[in-house]
Amino acid sequence: MNMIKPLVKGFFDERTFSVQYVVADPETKKCAIVDPVFDFDEKSGATSTRNADAILSYVDEQGFEVERILDTHPHADHFSAAQYLKEKTGAPTAIGEKVIEVQRLWKGIYNWPDFPADGSQWDKLFAEGETFQVGNIPARVLFSPGHTLASITYVIGDAAFVHDTLFMPDSGTARADFPGGSASRLYRSIMEILSLPDETRIFTGHDYRPGGREPLWESTVAEQKAKNTHMSKCRTEAEFVEVREARDKTLSMPKLILHALQVNMNGGRLPEPEANGKRYLKFPLNAFQGAAWDDR
Repeated sequence: MNMIKPLVKGFFDERTFSVQYVVADPETKKCAIVDPVFDFDEKSGATSTRNADAILSYVDEQGFEVERILDTHPHADHFSAAQYLKEKTGAPTAIGEKVIEVQRLWKGIYNWPDFPADGSQWDKLFAEGETFQVGNIPARVLFSPGHTLASITYVIGDAAFVHDTLFMPDSGTARADFPGGSASRLYRSIMEILSLPDETRIFTGHDYRPGGREPLWESTVAEQKAKNTHMSKCRTEAEFVEVREARDKTLSMPKLILHALQVNMNGGRLPEPEANGKRYLKFPLNAFQGAAWDDR
């Protein structure tokens, strides 16, 4: 199958092990930004646009025009820079339509009764199977739940942006124990991704650098099927669920999950300033009873 190859540039954020992407049509110079990071330091409460500005610098250097700003799901480990980049570029933001389910869930967790859980914080809510273009390159949306209720995969030409489903083959798969997560649904999502043509390039949203190796984020469907430490060993959904759930029981929550979700379910918008001009985050205590503790 002869698929169009977009130009893909990855940007690795060492603080959150996140990978952000610019995916471009070299013919038209049109591009999309996928899963950008808005910097936040939980120790000082400081915010920064260092990651997003590096993306903007690259876009400017290449002479690209940003057509879309795409999030795969509301992230639990970093703030989304989607709103900031919209303000800088004028490009519309987008996410999967199931984000509404995540908003409804976390609206209750945050006791945020007046929060509009309707997806209106983004310019576009993609439906399962919906198509669009980046320049002249055809793109479509796969619904990929399991890690979250709302996770989607963007297939742009021969490139699939899978974020928290598959990691690099030596790292296996993403956790499925967040509120609304499901190891069974994650397995089915991964199997759909692995049914794409073998030469499809897989771009993951995180790399935790096992063994201290250099960050990596690109593989192929063929490599994932042959070498992924979870998928190559688990021959059935039941086997995968057993492995994934046992692994998840050992994992502590991401350190920024309660900080980040209130920003990311709001499209990457920080809380509004209060009377003194300062912005404040709010999060509940004991929201995740039984979660593994990180004693480091």
